[in-house]
Amino acid sequence: MELFAEMKLLGDGYAGGFSCGMTMHASQTMNRFTLKEGNGELEEGDMRYETPEGIRMIMHKRRDGEALRVKTIVENGSDSEVTLEMLTSFGLKSVPTDQVYRMQSFWSAEGKLRRESIQELHLEPSWNRCGLRCEKFGNVGSMPVRKYFPFLAAEDQKTGRFLGIQLYHASSWQMELLCREDDTLTIIGGQADRDFGQWMKTLKPGESFVAPEAVIAMGASLLETCDHLVKAQHPAISPQDANMDILFNEYCTTWGNPSFENVKRICDKLQGKGIKFLVIDSGWYGSDAWWECVGDWEVNEKRFPGGMKPIADYIRSKGMIPGLWYEMEAVASGSKYYNDAEHLIKKDGVPLTIGGRRFWDMEDPWVVAYLSKKVIGILKDAGFGYLKVDYNDTLGMGCDGAESIGEGLRRKIVASQSFFEKIREEIPGIVIENCSSGGHRLEPSMMQLCSQASFSDAHEIVSIPLIAANVQRVIRPEQSQIWAVLRAKDAKERIEYSLIATLFGRMCLSGDIYDLTDSQWALVEEGMEFYRKAADVIQKGTTVQHIYEETGYNHPQGQQLSVREWKGKRLAILHRFEHSRKLMPEFPEGSKILAEYGSGEQDFSAKAWLYEVH
Repeated sequence: MELFAEMKLLGDGYAGGFSCGMTMHASQTMNRFTLKEGNGELEEGDMRYETPEGIRMIMHKRRDGEALRVKTIVENGSDSEVTLEMLTSFGLKSVPTDQVYRMQSFWSAEGKLRRESIQELHLEPSWNRCGLRCEKFGNVGSMPVRKYFPFLAAEDQKTGRFLGIQLYHASSWQMELLCREDDTLTIIGGQADRDFGQWMKTLKPGESFVAPEAVIAMGASLLETCDHLVKAQHPAISPQDANMDILFNEYCTTWGNPSFENVKRICDKLQGKGIKFLVIDSGWYGSDAWWECVGDWEVNEKRFPGGMKPIADYIRSKGMIPGLWYEMEAVASGSKYYNDAEHLIKKDGVPLTIGGRRFWDMEDPWVVAYLSKKVIGILKDAGFGYLKVDYNDTLGMGCDGAESIGEGLRRKIVASQSFFEKIREEIPGIVIENCSSGGHRLEPSMMQLCSQASFSDAHEIVSIPLIAANVQRVIRPEQSQIWAVLRAKDAKERIEYSLIATLFGRMCLSGDIYDLTDSQWALVEEGMEFYRKAADVIQKGTTVQHIYEETGYNHPQGQQLSVREWKGKRLAILHRFEHSRKLMPEFPEGSKILAEYGSGEQDFSAKAWLYEVH
């Protein structure tokens, strides 16, 4: 296996082998480069390529625990302008592979693992090695986890070794599996190229460009490899959010109709129950048709007389940190700014419109100043310590504002990420939640800007344990906020099922909290206490076992068992679905059970164990 970097310049020829339009790999541009420094080993150190004209390509490599971080930099040291059509974040040659793993994602159905053999992908070499075989996939737009996560794993069944890769990029990206000369693969990836994502980037003499970062890891299993990738993520978790505390979001309680009175009622019910954050979700602003008022951020005085400070103060008086929802990058059809084209993202010279939404141009200083007042100002003045940032549609292939619409898209998203950093700078310690219709922004460059993330918009469906377990492969569980929506009609088994699902990450409660009986509340508080006992294992541990063979999310069958371990303690989580059987974790001789919660005695029930092993 050999690490490399590559690019394609406008005007240079393509590789042939029936590949034009499928890939820009192995173009004539690479014939101009010579490797001047470093090697293709998976080790620290730079690799430097250079052309006679002075165009340099540097791949920077450094170790991060059990993973390798790589990024590619292009410097135009020539005396002429050059235009890039493709630039990889990473490339790997001669990768022995039998099986390929990808993670698919649609709304409320994130993280579905897809396993395919090389034969199923049709990536065997042609009989005379003439034709290139290519599987190219990725995402186009500003929801980087729509359709696929920016993740890939490859298995060599002969050696039992796995290779895993994650891209750190919040807009259009791609990965390619290529086969031509032998039975091994070439794997490349980075931001989407001109063919896939309408991207070109022009560099004048003396200018440079940095490709998105990639992280590469190897392991003896898929779980181990993913654990190495996830532990190489270093998110900016607020000191206020370091202890796996429980939160409450009122959305599934008020259904977009929060008010001072009903949030006060929630506070009174939650007082003394060990909830740290209480988040007011959408509907606090504009008119009662709040979904049409996104962008103005005017407090609905009918619902919150005197603004947001009185309710934030009341939440704090009950011992909780107040949180507030925004969709700060969007402008909805009822906003007074919806037709203010000067400050909106455009495509082909007109405001880009997606399903009744338009989007602020986050590179515009006026927009930054406006949002600084309407987002940062409101949060500061009212005393909110938690911000939920939602993002509910995608910009598609790109927008105006650069030499290509793909580059325009990249720049707008980088500007959005800069505003996240501005929020953190101006409100030290604020807890930021990354939400994009649930999980559409669950990629590492966004996750590192935030404390938590909505794992999904799957609030009450039975597939929540499947989604939550799958998402553990690509984000840190301490950031994965999983909802347990409590209903007055819920039987004991359903309450346990919901609460036990949150053991794959962060516990977030919602629902009919003031309609629950005392016995239901006792069951909830028992689950909360179990969660607190297991928090260290969730936060710091490694998932060592995951059993689930079926693939359907809508009608899950069978049972799922997951085991996570840290410092001699294990957390085992069992969920039973339709046509299930009871499945027990293995308790090694001498094990000591520290706590149990749930029953797991029938379909759609659950049980969790916390135990020591020696």
